[in-house]
Amino acid sequence: MKNYFDEIRNKIIEKVEVENLEIVNNSEKHRGHKFFSKDKFHLHIKIKSSYLKSLSRINAQKIIMKILKEDLKKKIHALQISIEP
Repeated sequence: MKNYFDEIRNKIIEKVEVENLEIVNNSEKHRGHKFFSKDKFHLHIKIKSSYLKSLSRINAQKIIMKILKEDLKKKIHALQISIEP
């Protein structure tokens, strides 16, 4: 799992200038939910990025969603994105 989160981190850092990036795995909080799968993650990505903060919230989140497009199809069930200045 740690290696997978490193992959996510590298994908984002490759495409976007960030000052800090934290990936929080909230999957266990959703155990027991109707569509819970241990093979898919519920993640909260906390990004500190002056670049992303200069964009509208929607456009900044679209960039992250585009970067993680394939992961969202295969390994990520839910994604929360917080962008800090």
